Amino acid sequence: MTTTAKPTYHHGDLRAALLASAMEMLEGGETFSLRAVARRAGVSATAPYRHFEDREAIESALATEGLRDLKAELAAVPAPSTPDDLGELGVIYVRFALRRPSLFRLMFGRECDTDDDQRVLAAAELHDMLAAAMDQVFPGRATDALTDAGWALAHGLAFLYLDGKLKAPSSDDVAARVGAAFAAILSITERDAP
Repeated sequence: MTTTAKPTYHHGDLRAALLASAMEMLEGGETFSLRAVARRAGVSATAPYRHFEDREAIESALATEGLRDLKAELAAVPAPSTPDDLGELGVIYVRFALRRPSLFRLMFGRECDTDDDQRVLAAAELHDMLAAAMDQVFPGRATDALTDAGWALAHGLAFLYLDGKLKAPSSDDVAARVGAAFAAILSITERDAP
């Protein structure tokens, strides 16, 4: 009688599989632990510790991935040349928040982990992209304050929708309201141009 060795499981990209499992759980509204993520990914309960120290570390990695996803969506539109184009970036930002609310809350729900270089870098890249967009539309006047104001407007509207303070009957209604808010604020900036 021959004995057959028990097959061993080797994962091609354990970190990616763990993140994918954690993202599914997060966006599905499931509470997760590293053990639950491992079970979802089909690996041993100790496998996640090869890549993540604890739950906070995997959450930070998810937030980093979310920041990069948001940046990619914003970068997919042509470079802005008018205040309306900046409003379109605001619309994309808010739609991202509404489409992926759990991830969005994780991305911005707490202070950046300054010990996690990837998350800090991803947040800085997003900020730099928004600053460059403002500078494209308002050359020489895109101060940090103007960039912060645009980000705050989009971010504030996103959370007003997420928290139910603003109603979102349809995606078109959201786009119209966000676009109008940007137009109202940025028209003042445009009028004040030297």
